[in-house]
Amino acid sequence: MITNIDDLDFSRQYTYADYLTWQFEERVELIRGWISRMSPAPLVIHQRLSSKLNYQIENFLRNKKCEVFAAPFDVRLINKKKKVTDKSINTVVQPDLSIICDLAKLDEKGCIGAPDWVIEILSPGNTKKEMKEKFALYEENGVREYWIVFPEYFQIQVFDLINDKFVWRSNYIKEDLIPAGIFEGFELDTNNLFA
Repeated sequence: MITNIDDLDFSRQYTYADYLTWQFEERVELIRGWISRMSPAPLVIHQRLSSKLNYQIENFLRNKKCEVFAAPFDVRLINKKKKVTDKSINTVVQPDLSIICDLAKLDEKGCIGAPDWVIEILSPGNTKKEMKEKFALYEENGVREYWIVFPEYFQIQVFDLINDKFVWRSNYIKEDLIPAGIFEGFELDTNNLFA
């Protein structure tokens, strides 16, 4: 059991089995086996946006079979060609919001497999990870819809998975209504979001 993050060897790759033995306070993600430190506690604007997004989505999903989960919530992305075990999983991420419709993917530890919809809210220091590394991970693993929220610009970039590739739908700004591609009838009111 490792209780201090500085005791980890950042020059080697780890698995989810290793991740489960870590008992330190700092949050980390595993990206293809490599440790990725998460930003310190999110800013107030980040937390407000997360709460408002969660509220609107959760209200829409009431009495539907999908659920929304806010970070910290482990999403284990898997290689579908390998037998899934804690030792075979080398990617564990904590999206700001994960919307999951295949409830069989849920267990007591979080989600195993790709959520249907992921929302990441950018914070200082995590832009590269969300825009490049996680973008590629979510695309490869079949996340059907990916939203990236830019708090300082009051903007949301939306991508839809089409033929296994993310296709940019639009940049939405304050005063726009944003439809969710995976849910008929849902529109996010950005006026309430960015108020």
